[in-house]
Amino acid sequence: MSSMLARTGRHRQRYEDNLRLVSGCIPYRLREDKEDCSSNMENKIEVLMVSSPNRDDLVFPKGGWEDDENVLEAACREALEEAGVKGILKKTPLGTWEFRSKSKQDICSLEGGCKGYMFALEVTEELETWPEQGNRDRKWLNTKEAFRLCRYEWMREALEKFLTVIEEDRKVEMREEMVEKLALPLPKPVSDVVGDCQIITSNCYVKSNSSHHVISSFPWHYASQEVATDMSY
Repeated sequence: MSSMLARTGRHRQRYEDNLRLVSGCIPYRLREDKEDCSSNMENKIEVLMVSSPNRDDLVFPKGGWEDDENVLEAACREALEEAGVKGILKKTPLGTWEFRSKSKQDICSLEGGCKGYMFALEVTEELETWPEQGNRDRKWLNTKEAFRLCRYEWMREALEKFLTVIEEDRKVEMREEMVEKLALPLPKPVSDVVGDCQIITSNCYVKSNSSHHVISSFPWHYASQEVATDMSY
């Protein structure tokens, strides 16, 4: 069992317009299959989902955004606590969705309302033990299976947006690779490559995406000089 404990309680929970603010991510990895020559990224991607405590459905890691962390740190923390993964978090959100918590699904009730910010997390490390391992199982799925297992419409919408972003990123990478081959540049120094990613916690890096822009209407500001954060608790 992991020596790190998951956060509990809501005494530090953020709220906005009576909605509980939630941050989460879609963890993903690229499947290495030499026999698959398809250029369709949807066939090459696997996403990670986790089981809900005392329920059979699968969800993406997410949880309350607390007042001692920014929204990016919250997404990284939830990925570690619920799914036991670390990685590179794309700084631009996939979007925001409003929904009710699984225990408050009465559409006539305002109780349990949530506003969730979702991000894409490229998994670089999968831990053998993690804080919520006793209550959650994790499962890698291809995107078609994930769509089928998404219980709520907002999750399917987030997954659709995720696939669009990954496909656009891949097109940009292919264009850059073609330019590099034509220009025959010198190899990029390792220090420059590391510089492309910014450490925000010991569990996660944030990578800015030049092909997308941060939505200016979001209720927070990304600091241009974020520093490593101690996530022990």
